[in-house]
Amino acid sequence: MIQEKYQKAMKFAGVKHCSQPMPDKDANYLLHISNVAMEVLVAHHELEDFDLEYAIQLAILHDTLEDTNTTFEELEENFGIEVAEGVKALTKDESLPDKSSMMLDSLARIQALDKEVAIVKLADRITNLQEPPMHWVNEKKLAYRKEAQLILETLNGKNDYLSIRLQHKIDEYRSYCFEQ
Repeated sequence: MIQEKYQKAMKFAGVKHCSQPMPDKDANYLLHISNVAMEVLVAHHELEDFDLEYAIQLAILHDTLEDTNTTFEELEENFGIEVAEGVKALTKDESLPDKSSMMLDSLARIQALDKEVAIVKLADRITNLQEPPMHWVNEKKLAYRKEAQLILETLNGKNDYLSIRLQHKIDEYRSYCFEQ
């Protein structure tokens, strides 16, 4: 059942992310994870055309390889190869020379998998397009918005509801940037 898979993934992620700080010092990292999961749940409510069990596990676990000491083998052992491969696709390859290359590589790997992986990427960026940290310079804000647009263009059509949500968040984010 989906509730058991949700709870198992959340417990795993909670243990793995327990010491990871959030930019908002009043929040725990599980807030981000639960917000991504919520976006996936609402998208499924709007249009039930994807595997919610698979997508919700990906949503909860999407940052475990990138931000914790979790191994691919741990994910495969606990959640199966499909989830492990999906989380791997959502993970930046730090061996690449720059952020742009990392994003393009990740998007290509996401495109090669089921749409649930793309749905989680869309949901993750929607969740991350909040008011940026005060220390971000305008150039970084503009680059982040441009990257969000690239994600939208690359993954457009994977879920219409989330694509519209992401476009709306990109438009809202413009208020934090000074156009050059």
